[in-house]
Amino acid sequence: MPKNTTYCKEWGYTDDAQPMPSEAFITVYMVVLALSALVLLVAVRSLRPQDVKQILQGAGVAMHKVAKTASELERKVFHLCGLLVPLIYQLLLIQGHSRSLCVRICWTITIIGIGSDFMRVHVPFVRNNWPLKSILRDKEQHQLCGGSYFSLGCTLAIHLFAPVIAMTAIIFLVMGDMSAALIGRSFGQSICSVKIGPGGKKSVEGSAAMFLVCVVFGCTIYSQVHLREYAVVLAALVATLTELYEPFGINDNVS
Repeated sequence: MPKNTTYCKEWGYTDDAQPMPSEAFITVYMVVLALSALVLLVAVRSLRPQDVKQILQGAGVAMHKVAKTASELERKVFHLCGLLVPLIYQLLLIQGHSRSLCVRICWTITIIGIGSDFMRVHVPFVRNNWPLKSILRDKEQHQLCGGSYFSLGCTLAIHLFAPVIAMTAIIFLVMGDMSAALIGRSFGQSICSVKIGPGGKKSVEGSAAMFLVCVVFGCTIYSQVHLREYAVVLAALVATLTELYEPFGINDNVS
């Protein structure tokens, strides 16, 4: 049978085009990303508070923003643990476990987690002995924390979408949201004074950082897919706008 030559000759043949990244590639990608995140997490957590502040000042963060940026860094770096979700999901799949089993595991963990968080909010004993209360925002002291919404968002993505799509969405959420928060907190309104988002609480710098980070990760995840940039840019834009405006009042960790 003659080879299909309908695809642009400068890029390759249609027979060479892959609709999705290979399983082996995704596995290696997730392992490398998770290990890199682990190294970063350990490195940051091992620093003394004054060392963190000195590094931030050296990076150009304004003096009056250093303290809040350091606090935000402590919270957001911990969120890198969220990359364990797509990593474990991929490892379970390559071990031969079914997607439906992974979905059931996710729902079980999410229900238990949200139930525990609900008890933290309403039961004083649980609230006073909550192991991660030091990284909770002030507004999360008396309502469900971002971790509960993150768990629900991951579970919905894994339940509703193909594995590689769900993993990409979770990576966008973890890395994009972290970039938006840290850049916005560090350099927000330094370049562009326009306040955006509900109540003008977000910055152009933070949203631009999230968009660029999502594009970079999207293009690398789908590096084996031809014409990936169109879908990646659209997905990054949707993720950024969702984080910025939280449509219908739905927490951005879910939507």
